[in-house]
Amino acid sequence: MADYRLPPLPEAALPEEVKRLLDGVTPGLKLANAAALAWDYSPFLRSLMRRRDDTLRRLAEAGPDVALTEAFARLDGEAAVAKRMRQAKADVALIAGLADMAGLWPLEIVTRALSDLADRTLDLAVAAAVAERAPGADPKGFAVLGLGKLGSHELNYSSDVDLILLHDRASLPRRERDDPDEAALRVAKRVVELMQARDGDGYVFRVDLRLRPSSEATPITLPWEAAESYYQSEALPWERAAFIRARACAGDKKLGQAFLDNIGPFVWRRSLDYTAIRDIEEISLRIRDHFDEGQEVGPGFDLKRGRGGIREVEFFAQIHQMIFGGRETGLRAPATLDALAALAAAGRIGADDAAQLGDAYRLYRTVEHRIQMRDDEQTHAVPTAAPARTALAKACGLDGWRSLERLLESATRVVAKRYDGLIARAEGDRLPRDAAALTKAFKARKFPEGPALVEMVGRWRGGSYRALRSPDAQRVLENVLPALVEALAEQPDPAGAARRLDGFLEQLPAGVQFLGLIEANPRLLGLLGRLLGVTPVLADALARTPDLFDVLLDPEAFAPLPDAPTLAEELRLYAGKGHIEDKLDRVRRWTAERRFQIGAQLIEGHADPLAAATAYAGLADAAFAVLAPAVEEAFAETHGRVAGSELLVLGLGRFGGRALTARSDLDIIFLFSGSHEGQSDGEKPLPATLYFNRLAQRLTAALSVPTAAGALYEVDTRLRPSGGQGLLAVTIDTFAAYQQQDAWTWEHMALTRARVVIGAGAARAAVERAIDAALHMDRDAEKLRTDVLAMRDEMEAHKPGTGLWDVKLGAGALVDLEFIVHYLQLRDRAAFTPDLRAACAALIEAGALPPALLDAHDLMTRLLVMLRLVIPGTGAIAKIPADVGARLAASTGHKDLAALEAALKLAKAAVLEAWEAAFGSKRRGK
Repeated sequence: MADYRLPPLPEAALPEEVKRLLDGVTPGLKLANAAALAWDYSPFLRSLMRRRDDTLRRLAEAGPDVALTEAFARLDGEAAVAKRMRQAKADVALIAGLADMAGLWPLEIVTRALSDLADRTLDLAVAAAVAERAPGADPKGFAVLGLGKLGSHELNYSSDVDLILLHDRASLPRRERDDPDEAALRVAKRVVELMQARDGDGYVFRVDLRLRPSSEATPITLPWEAAESYYQSEALPWERAAFIRARACAGDKKLGQAFLDNIGPFVWRRSLDYTAIRDIEEISLRIRDHFDEGQEVGPGFDLKRGRGGIREVEFFAQIHQMIFGGRETGLRAPATLDALAALAAAGRIGADDAAQLGDAYRLYRTVEHRIQMRDDEQTHAVPTAAPARTALAKACGLDGWRSLERLLESATRVVAKRYDGLIARAEGDRLPRDAAALTKAFKARKFPEGPALVEMVGRWRGGSYRALRSPDAQRVLENVLPALVEALAEQPDPAGAARRLDGFLEQLPAGVQFLGLIEANPRLLGLLGRLLGVTPVLADALARTPDLFDVLLDPEAFAPLPDAPTLAEELRLYAGKGHIEDKLDRVRRWTAERRFQIGAQLIEGHADPLAAATAYAGLADAAFAVLAPAVEEAFAETHGRVAGSELLVLGLGRFGGRALTARSDLDIIFLFSGSHEGQSDGEKPLPATLYFNRLAQRLTAALSVPTAAGALYEVDTRLRPSGGQGLLAVTIDTFAAYQQQDAWTWEHMALTRARVVIGAGAARAAVERAIDAALHMDRDAEKLRTDVLAMRDEMEAHKPGTGLWDVKLGAGALVDLEFIVHYLQLRDRAAFTPDLRAACAALIEAGALPPALLDAHDLMTRLLVMLRLVIPGTGAIAKIPADVGARLAASTGHKDLAALEAALKLAKAAVLEAWEAAFGSKRRGK
């Protein structure tokens, strides 16, 4: 077995200034050698010897045990509490530093002295903070839990203290009108200030409160009930490991111990099923996460986090404690060396393992103290500068760095070999936890931005996102990660897909169900990668509603959607009966699922975007068909109905033409049949006009107001008679008269794509006659031309095109095509149909348009449908990403993006040529 012990310090002469400080007191040989070396090696200890010379002399006279007792006794003096605490810290740092270097105290006594100082000063800080708020009150109701090395009485020389602060709202002393939580927060802040604020006497300990539940979002002190609830229901496996070394160290210790007793079953499980063991094994994988530098022994080696270092010894012990400590209470020793001995005595690890790991641990901690006591820095790294490494070795009693390096190399090999056994068992066929190994794995998969992806995976594994905090979510995540990464790697832009997945997981409300679905249906992984790779719209929808992915499990998921009447009947059955709000939620849910289904079909290449546009419109028709009667029925419960009258809805624009995209709003006009002089017959009767305007408002709200299931559509009613200044709903007769007498040319252009969405029988026929009459009015061809061009110029001024990929507003794009078609329809009183494509075809057949315009319409409509799905926003598209470009090309029947770009230029040129032919002038604008 290797011998990792450090030799005694060589004899050295005391510097003259040290002799003067000792004032005639002669220290023992070991202490003298330590003082001489510390004077040269450590500016921090040299400063303490000068400032605390009384303590130095007492240490030389009576030894470290007596000097420590007297230092603690001075904590009860009369000086200000902050001063007493800082002077005690200086005394204990001097005593422990020299006793450690001299070999007068073993490691356990050094760390115990530092930990006892933390306990005593924290107690003083709590008492002082409570007294400031409630003079004379006992410091009850405020507990300090020590975790980490403080919890196990193993503080290192320049350690911070890991704390969890708890309070009891009922017993915490406070001012009469103080809110208990606010009072506790003030006490907590004062405790932290007393401990770590620096003044002329230094500081006591740095305080780390990040181990508390959800530290990024919670106050620094928690009501004990809330903390208990968290640990009983939400805490992650690594938090179990943290509580192996937890104890009530200051303040109201009874309160703190009661809390620890209550969560004992969370920490120490009496029986472990398979999943619990997997949780524990996964903890072993965490400690090599996010750490590439200082892994191997040499300059910069990190004694704490490096391969085979302090953390691996600690976790080796803690993992075995978690597995066996539930039934074997003797294994619940907080201190690492005690835990190793107890595990060996119980036969849970080999005696040789315990001895070698223990010896390595003593070496690491001793060297760590030498590093930290040089300048009182919380560092665990071997110096990178050669002179500093030489000085460190001499402070360890060795002749040079190479001797110390050999000791560390030998120890880390032993520890790493044993820890690698845990890693191998835990990883199985999953992605490695070790950051360097994970980087290599991503490089092998040819992932660009590997370090960024390693960081992302670290966030997922670390429970940074709400959906991934639970143990179940973490377990399933590990199971699906390898296949998920493979799916991302297959995307044209893997890094972009990974970023979208990261954003998706960050928004995800809960992870177990979604990840479990992926785990149970691996075939969905490729689709998920493609959805995340090219369509933020669908990725965002998934993040909001992960259940949407269930839709794709249906065998018919990629079959074409049925026609609008069939969809409406399906939705009626799904919506069922019952309260209007429940029905609204079900309509929203069903529509969201079908939208997602269409989007997935487009991304997978199972749907022609032209057919998808019709299907999107069919969903809107179905929503109207189900919601309109439901809203009317609910409205009638209070206001009754207007005899001989009914509400009608006209769809215009893309909705009227049955050519919607995933993000289209709905252009509609509300009308009602009968006379405006009628009145409803309900409990609260209304005049007909007010009745139908309120009913129209209700229906608009049902379509557009978000609920728990989301919103359905944005609704635009500005095309109604008199626009935004007019009534929301008017009679059919008023509508007909307005179109004949007052409507502008642009309003008749809009009517070319109008169709009745809600309404039947005689009322429907009356609306259609009114539309037909308006469209067939006699017109002055030149005035029509002037009006159309002026309208296009005005639109261009307010909504200019943004380049080639703007297939809606740009020069030669779809709006220009619409203007040409609508102008010719009104001029020639021909080819009237809400379907723009059918109108194009009819005009082509009549010789009014060139045949190329049908292909131009199809290409740009397909592109519009796809672009609304894959590129959110309406700004200029400077460059099409590679993954998006491949999907756009495939969906429009082109071999690649370059071919598509060339075809788009030709299509726009054809529209511009048709524009010049129709209007006798070139299209102005971009």
